[in-house]
Amino acid sequence: MTQRRGTVVRERPPMKRLGIERYAKSKWKFGLVAFAADRETSGRAWSPTDQTQTVRLIDADAEVAEAFGLAEGAQVYERARLVKEGDSPTHTLTSYYRPEDVQGTPIVDPTPGPASRGGGFAVLTLQGLEPDSMTETVYARMPTPTEMETLQLPAGEPVMILQRRTFTRDGQLVEFARGVHAASRFAWSYTFKIPD
Repeated sequence: MTQRRGTVVRERPPMKRLGIERYAKSKWKFGLVAFAADRETSGRAWSPTDQTQTVRLIDADAEVAEAFGLAEGAQVYERARLVKEGDSPTHTLTSYYRPEDVQGTPIVDPTPGPASRGGGFAVLTLQGLEPDSMTETVYARMPTPTEMETLQLPAGEPVMILQRRTFTRDGQLVEFARGVHAASRFAWSYTFKIPD
């Protein structure tokens, strides 16, 4: 005889996480940050207080150092955010920057919410470092105990890991980001022109 283990019912369908469209310059140049673009596309409300953050100067780990072409242990700014929908955490996103690119800007201000009306990309643009291209790598894995607690995940739910590299037109890396997303809370969507 098999015992029933119960049923888990999701309250809402996953939020649509736009791929390329979430980073459209027409959005962030006019004040709409990426997580808010996802919410609007999904028909959900958002507030700047849906994002908390911690900013600190840290020693770059091997992955961050490699991304920027720095020596491991070089100083970088870490901007760690927890994004919620209501009381439910949806994902974390931690961005890393070279100090000379963001020192004294709203990116290093720990006030909760986006770094400015258009977020970090708008701030970088004002610094003469306008984002022009990016590479995202996405994969799934099981969460660490800390990630389970932070994202309030049920046992057995995987996470989607995002690594994002953001470049200027001349190829300078201006942001390296790592995100951890609750797998059941997002549907990833990409629309792009097929290359020749």
